[in-house]
Amino acid sequence: MANPGSKPEQVLIIEPEHELKFQGPFTSPVTSYMKLTNPTTKKVCFKIKTTAPKKYCVRPNSGVLDAKASIDVAVTLQPFEFDPNEKNKHKFMVQTLIAPEEEFNLDSVWKDANPDSLMDSKLKCVFEIPVDPATASRENNVDASPAIHEEKSKRIGDGAKSSPKPNAAVDGELMKAAAEVKRLREEESNLRQENLQLKEEILRLRRAISNVDLSPQMASSTTAMAPAPLPFMYLAAAIAMGLMGIILGKFLL
Repeated sequence: MANPGSKPEQVLIIEPEHELKFQGPFTSPVTSYMKLTNPTTKKVCFKIKTTAPKKYCVRPNSGVLDAKASIDVAVTLQPFEFDPNEKNKHKFMVQTLIAPEEEFNLDSVWKDANPDSLMDSKLKCVFEIPVDPATASRENNVDASPAIHEEKSKRIGDGAKSSPKPNAAVDGELMKAAAEVKRLREEESNLRQENLQLKEEILRLRRAISNVDLSPQMASSTTAMAPAPLPFMYLAAAIAMGLMGIILGKFLL
């Protein structure tokens, strides 16, 4: 049996070093992160194990870390019913070994590894429940001694007595300022109305100008379409009647 003292020391730098903290409430998945850093000039194989594999999801849970490289490992705690009275015994172990210099298969390396060459570090899981500020405030008020409450009341009373009364001059200035603001608002309203009137007047003038520009064209077109003078029409009618009389006279004779 190998002597535990003969195990080599962990070559990776693990952050955090001793504890993985998970912040509740635990009604949804909670993730904590572990950072692995390889300060050596050799590749290092790593594997992460836990005493409660059904309660955690670890990504990545194994791999090879290059020289002078780092990696973040996400450890996700699955939702569960948290009981503060139940003692937590969940733990994680980071197991490592120096990778071979030649090409290798990771599964075979772990399978054929000498137990004396393995390095491991253990971290325990800590569950934290956030404190409700309202509850903490109520507890602080209950724990406070009557002497403290009396001192607070005395300070409030002294502050009320020592507070200066409103100054009449200040009130007068405030009233003047309010009147000035009201006057400025009325002027602003009048200016807006005048602006609208000017816009309407400009629009009316534009329409008038447009009508003036189109009037000559309309006059010329009207003249072109006007009917012929009445005397010309009478002359044409007389000629037509004369022709009809000549034709009828030939037939009658």
